[in-house]
Amino acid sequence: MALDWDRIGAGDSERLLRPRDIYAGLANRPWPYLRHEQGEVLDEWFDRRRDDHDVVIKQNTGGGKTAVGLLIAQSTLNEGIGKAVYLAPDKYLVRQVRQEAAKLSVATTEDPQDPAFLASQAVLVTNYYRLINGKSVFGVLGDGREPIDLGIVVVDDAHAALARTEDQFRLRVPSDHPAYEKLLGLFAEDVQHQSANAWAELQDKDPTALAPIPFWAWADKRARVMEILHPHRADDAFKFAWPLIAEVLHLCTATATAKAVEIRPSCPPINRIPSFVRARRRVYLTATLADDSALVTDLDADPALIARPVTPGSAADLGDRMILAPVALNPRLDSEAVRKLARQFADGDRDGDGDAEDKPVNVVALVPSEKAAKAWEPYADRTYRVGDLAIGVKELQAGHVGLVVLVNKYDGVDLPGDACRLLILDGIPRPLDAVERREAVALADSTVRMAREVQRIEQGMGRGVRDSEDYCAVLLLGASLGVAIHEPRYLSLFSPATQAQLKLSSDIARQIQGVGLEAVRQALRACLGRMPQWTERSRRALAEVRYAARGTVRPEAVALREAFDLAATGRTIDAADRLQRTINDLDGLALRGWLHEQKAAYLHLTDPAAAQKVLNGALDENEFVLKPERGATPAQIKAAAVQARAAAEFLAGEYNEGTHLVLGVKALLEDVVWGDEDRTDDAERAWERLGRHLGFASGRPEKQYGTGPDNLWALATGRQAVIELKTGCVTDTIAKKDMDQLGGSVRWLNQHNPEVKALPVMVHPSHVAHAQATPQAGMRVVTPVKFDLLKQAVVAYAVALASDLGGWKDEQAVAAQLAHHKLTGDRIIDTYSQAVRTS
Repeated sequence: MALDWDRIGAGDSERLLRPRDIYAGLANRPWPYLRHEQGEVLDEWFDRRRDDHDVVIKQNTGGGKTAVGLLIAQSTLNEGIGKAVYLAPDKYLVRQVRQEAAKLSVATTEDPQDPAFLASQAVLVTNYYRLINGKSVFGVLGDGREPIDLGIVVVDDAHAALARTEDQFRLRVPSDHPAYEKLLGLFAEDVQHQSANAWAELQDKDPTALAPIPFWAWADKRARVMEILHPHRADDAFKFAWPLIAEVLHLCTATATAKAVEIRPSCPPINRIPSFVRARRRVYLTATLADDSALVTDLDADPALIARPVTPGSAADLGDRMILAPVALNPRLDSEAVRKLARQFADGDRDGDGDAEDKPVNVVALVPSEKAAKAWEPYADRTYRVGDLAIGVKELQAGHVGLVVLVNKYDGVDLPGDACRLLILDGIPRPLDAVERREAVALADSTVRMAREVQRIEQGMGRGVRDSEDYCAVLLLGASLGVAIHEPRYLSLFSPATQAQLKLSSDIARQIQGVGLEAVRQALRACLGRMPQWTERSRRALAEVRYAARGTVRPEAVALREAFDLAATGRTIDAADRLQRTINDLDGLALRGWLHEQKAAYLHLTDPAAAQKVLNGALDENEFVLKPERGATPAQIKAAAVQARAAAEFLAGEYNEGTHLVLGVKALLEDVVWGDEDRTDDAERAWERLGRHLGFASGRPEKQYGTGPDNLWALATGRQAVIELKTGCVTDTIAKKDMDQLGGSVRWLNQHNPEVKALPVMVHPSHVAHAQATPQAGMRVVTPVKFDLLKQAVVAYAVALASDLGGWKDEQAVAAQLAHHKLTGDRIIDTYSQAVRTS
């Protein structure tokens, strides 16, 4: 007699609800057991948190978050809560998630209209863009369609989701679109009032141009703005963003560049996507989000719930990593030497003698741009970009490739085991969005900016280890990354497990500090060769590490979100008051000023006079906020009575040990990048800080007041250097417009400080004036060759002071080094620049 299997085991028709039980009930489990850490997280979610609207789940990279998210989604389906959506950053990762789901026997689909998804019988796996866009198939508020009702949304790689969400709520009006010129014309006077130079750069199509449109002009002319933009709402450049921001257009920030006018709200109005907002459960999976504030500002998550992350009991579920920054070990170890070392490890020549006697390994270098990738061309076997990433990763996972460069992909790449044994971070992506560029200037040294940088570094470093048994050595190129793993303010922002690994690696770094590349090579061999002394200490370093019990949600993030929601419903006075309550409790002046600008923007909609008064106060706290409608009077800078004393006081307040001093100086000099138009803001800030490091009163009048030079150095009581930086130029002569700009800046100084003699200085790749350009009398030019000499002198100055215990705090020691390296106010310009030559 044949058995009727449909009648066997069917006595209890209730589906399995507990995720751990769902896994245990699989006929073909991909692993005998769930990892201990996965079980802990799933039990905590199911027993205590599954009814919470917002839940953050934190596990180290390689801790099995994808399986956790899929099992939670399946549990929700089994419970009958509603449809399940699993969001991944891109199509490549969607494929990976579906492969993992197949192993877990979790039914999935990529089609939102699939009957199995609509019947809550399969998990929809898709990317963020499918859900969050102005034409979302899930429905957009006001589009007349019934939104798809969701039981759960699982957001994988939550840190990546935030960047993509912000981008979806940004409208870019390209420079070749007819609305672009209309907008510039409408706000021409307002932009010129903020910065005549920025307006001139826009007119010249200068790729470095950045001009914020004042909030009062944007609000007062909002009817005309609507007339310009609304007819184009169906255009390709508009249709995905316009439905998301049209209702809050008057609350948006608008910034003009030579490429586009960018329009975006201070917080994404995520309520335009009802399916996401009304989902009964929202689960955010993350490995690197040490600061959870952006989940509140961008996705309107509940701050009280976000502050209570679900984590494993131990943070020791991370693979073995040795993390070193060569330039921090020895300032003479340049990046080129490290690239050669990487090539040797890829070839199996770990001792550098030219013989490949060791096992060759896959070396992966992450670079932020095409320009950075070029430096690797002589050494790389392959270079992959986002479009062909899947091919590259598959090749690495299949066997030995050699040295592979990945361009601008710091997240969502799995390189387990032999796919990557030596990982190199050669810089991190810089802010490209116009609002981010302005924020980078105004909040340069704030915790907000630091947290974003650390997040990107953690993302990158996480590519090489995918489980607790994996191992990988990590090298960080450049002084900026060296600063990030040595400076206490940065270190505190890394995840607990990464902090433990950095501490252990720093013990090695202290032993080999000042030694050559051979010592770095030996340290790497200890890690990659699985030397017992290293592996034992590495495991011990992680053994007692625990996740933070509370997540970090900054009060200003909560205030920004709540204020925006109030303003979006017309309660702008309440919005301004909400921001002020938080501002009252903040210490950092730069952040206070930045928030006061936002408060003024809300206040303007009901009380323009009060708004301008608030903005005046904001300028006292942060010199890079918008200038009030009546303008701002430039403050005169005065030379220090004693240059060496001013330098010693600045350095003492900035650095607490010699290594930090050397790294800090090298990092600021690295920010002066020739031929890269996207790095000009960095170069201007670096030049301003360089002046302070050398004891000069230093400012950025054009950024501070909208007029005057890029930089101003008070070299002596009656002598100031008027400096225009053109590091982004690639021309072989100095153009007439640039020469005229320098002349205008000299006249500006003569007008505002007639007692001072102006020394005109141009930082430019060429010292030759164009035939139509008239040089300023006495003009000097800092060319790349001269700048290299200046870099060498400044680094030597820092190294010498760092070598003398506390020497950077001693006026006499500083004076001696300034004189020795010809960095005094009477010699620095003549020594490290040259006279302009007419063509």
